[in-house]
Amino acid sequence: MYIIKSSDVPAYREQYNPIVIDARGGPDAYSRYVARHLEGAQFVDLETQLSQKTLNAARGGRHPLLDMKSFSALLGKLGITPGTHVLVYDDKAGANAASRFWWMLKSVGHKYVQVVSGGLDAMEKAGIPITTDILSAAAVAPYPIPDIKLPVVDVDTVTKAVKDTDALVIDVREAYRYRGESEPIDLIAGHIPGAVNVPFITNLDASGQFLPAEQLAEKYGDVIGSRAPENVIVHCGSGVTACHTLLALEEAGIPGAKLYVGSWSEWSRNDYPIATGENP
Repeated sequence: MYIIKSSDVPAYREQYNPIVIDARGGPDAYSRYVARHLEGAQFVDLETQLSQKTLNAARGGRHPLLDMKSFSALLGKLGITPGTHVLVYDDKAGANAASRFWWMLKSVGHKYVQVVSGGLDAMEKAGIPITTDILSAAAVAPYPIPDIKLPVVDVDTVTKAVKDTDALVIDVREAYRYRGESEPIDLIAGHIPGAVNVPFITNLDASGQFLPAEQLAEKYGDVIGSRAPENVIVHCGSGVTACHTLLALEEAGIPGAKLYVGSWSEWSRNDYPIATGENP
């Protein structure tokens, strides 16, 4: 399993001596990291290190994937090898850049990576030391990434999937965004016609922790039904928080769903149909 409780972090660190990654997004990400992070954690920036932005979000969305050569170099710079245990968290209950980093690592075949449930806040509440000291791991050779097909789909695949009863497109954004009541980030409010809304926040309990695996399995079993997980596509606004739901699906024992990286930020910037209102 890929999710670790904050209370289990000290024992995990003592046993495995993992590389600790503090992954954050937003223009003030680094300053937030400097002000408050886990001891020994290295900073990774969603905006510049976990995505490869272009000037045109209509092609690939707001957070298109980093090319694999650059990702390989980044992992080497962080000291990560195929045998390294990695502990990753963010300051958004694991719902933002931590899940994206997890997904990218898993997608290139890395086995030993844990996302902290509840993120930095949960660890601080658990009494785990927080610091302003900045340390760096010793760099190693670029990570060997095999020539594999990443579990992603493009917009053409999504347009076919929403018309296929054997497939399912899940939109993990907040319900008000899905319904088209307002859109705080992208240009147009609404959703992909045929997509169902399962907000990523429903993966968490009232304290911001991931639900137990059995509850996630029951929840997503009801959503997916008899469909093969490989026919499930998950998206959000820009391909980041969707990884939170992909992580929840893995924890639930439902692997194989794919990521639509461009997500709503790409779809809404092109001449594709847009729906509003509740789930179909």
